[in-house]
Amino acid sequence: MELIIGPRLYSTWSLRPWLVLKRAGAAFTTREVSYRTDAQKAELRRLSPSGFVPLLKVDGETIWDTLSISEWAAEHYPEAQLWPVDPTARALARSATAEMHSGFMALRDLCGMGPDHPMAGAARAETPSDPALDRDLARLVELWRQMRSRFGADGPWLFGDWSIADAFFTPVAARVRHYQIDLSGHGDADGVARTYVEALLAQPDFEEWQRLALANAA
Repeated sequence: MELIIGPRLYSTWSLRPWLVLKRAGAAFTTREVSYRTDAQKAELRRLSPSGFVPLLKVDGETIWDTLSISEWAAEHYPEAQLWPVDPTARALARSATAEMHSGFMALRDLCGMGPDHPMAGAARAETPSDPALDRDLARLVELWRQMRSRFGADGPWLFGDWSIADAFFTPVAARVRHYQIDLSGHGDADGVARTYVEALLAQPDFEEWQRLALANAA
């Protein structure tokens, strides 16, 4: 089984299924590809049906898209409990994950992950100021606080045990750190969302990803 990813320094979509497969205990190799030059893009199109990363090569098949790979892992490694066991929590975890997968466009556009990402050792970036970004941040804080209150109060994660939803929000935590975003100004007066961000950034698999990113960039 091989997971093909983009550069670890800034490929947030690649980070998500990598975290999921690591949590599942899957035995897989990782191939990091770049897509800056025309030749590199052509090679990626040869490998990937969509022309994008990540993609999982397994059992003669190619599975593309971060969410599809994560769902494949949940089905093939049920013992890892990558979705919550409780039906209500599981439905809401899927809702939160899908919202992250398709939404928060201002956050993506204004707080991008590029070569100046903090995992490259760059200085922190200034916090962008934009009404659409403010709305995205307020929604994130609201979502995190609601799920933590309902399902995650006894631990660091959104829905009790670590889940695919936490994988999907890990790159957001890195953006919050890099762009020095003060979540208290977006509805997090008591620091519930900030504590969640800190837990995501301290998760051992994410710390391993950062170490590999820096090593590859050296």
